[in-house]
Amino acid sequence: MEVDLLGVIRTMVEKGASDAHFKVGRPPIFRVKKELISSEYPELNGKDLEKIAYFMMKERHRREFEARNEIDFSYQLPEIGRFRVNVFRQRGDVGIVMRLVKDNVPSFHDLGLPLVFEKLSLYDRGIVLVTGASSMGKSTTLASMIDFINHRRKSHIMTIEDPIEYLHEDDLSIINQREVGLDTESFNQALRYVIRQDPDIILIGEMRDAETFQTALSASETGHLVFSTLHASDSVQVVDRVLDFFPASQHAMIRMQLSFNLRAVSCQRLMPRLDGEGVIPAVEVLTVNPSVMKLIRQGKTERLHSLIQGFTQEGMQTFNQSLVELVKQGLITQETAMVNSSNPDALEMNLKGIYLDEDNRILGE
Repeated sequence: MEVDLLGVIRTMVEKGASDAHFKVGRPPIFRVKKELISSEYPELNGKDLEKIAYFMMKERHRREFEARNEIDFSYQLPEIGRFRVNVFRQRGDVGIVMRLVKDNVPSFHDLGLPLVFEKLSLYDRGIVLVTGASSMGKSTTLASMIDFINHRRKSHIMTIEDPIEYLHEDDLSIINQREVGLDTESFNQALRYVIRQDPDIILIGEMRDAETFQTALSASETGHLVFSTLHASDSVQVVDRVLDFFPASQHAMIRMQLSFNLRAVSCQRLMPRLDGEGVIPAVEVLTVNPSVMKLIRQGKTERLHSLIQGFTQEGMQTFNQSLVELVKQGLITQETAMVNSSNPDALEMNLKGIYLDEDNRILGE
């Protein structure tokens, strides 16, 4: 292979990059602390990209890629690291994005998550959804939750992931991790048998369709705790996204089931830290109490944001409340908060009385 893939990967790790992008006509590009930085390697051509992609793929990956023109898989280099790889086609050429998966599962404190995540991790049953846009750290948050449980409860945990990003070693819990395409044909195939595997906790890498969600509901109703991710911009949108899986004639029934089985929703957005040391999440948290259950059943989800603000003692918080706290702690700039707010006008009012110096550091209130 003409391209020194090993050298590129070593450089990626040495620079502390989270991702490496490979595109025809460009040298490999690294994402370091949210910024894209071009490397000193030569420009890549179409043959280079195909060689890199097929070198990393197993035969089953090649067949799937040729059939679908895109694929996710994991790739590991001893003593260097484990990577989540996405290969796709654009303008007829191959494109590749590699993400470095860290060996050690970060703690809630490492990730900057609020303390309520300890509570969310230790429910006895129900559905807990970690949501957000792509590349917002949802899988890492779930891994941290599984790690937290592993060191505190004796449970049998079954995970179904595509691909596996963090490897867990048994502590108090027994953890079996299944990778789609390697250990099982699909999410739905694995979910057909998961209850027979005697789990206490089930992690589904992503809620993708009605069948996946119905299985999660069934598992919750039979006393299991289910974790999963969903692409949504905030907690209010989660209910609508779930309903979109089903025909309108079933919406009333799904809202009823959801109100009884959903335990919590978190939604996160990653932002650059003020000190330049990586990123930190703003997190919206909704825990399901009787008031939330009633709004879900009645289809009045637009009232959830107002309700969240009234239950901060239960660990709930809106994005704006999270952003205000991050600004007060000097972890992000006021400008960063405004850009990431869904309601910047309301956020501006919440931020009044917070005084910043020329470097956006807190002077006092």
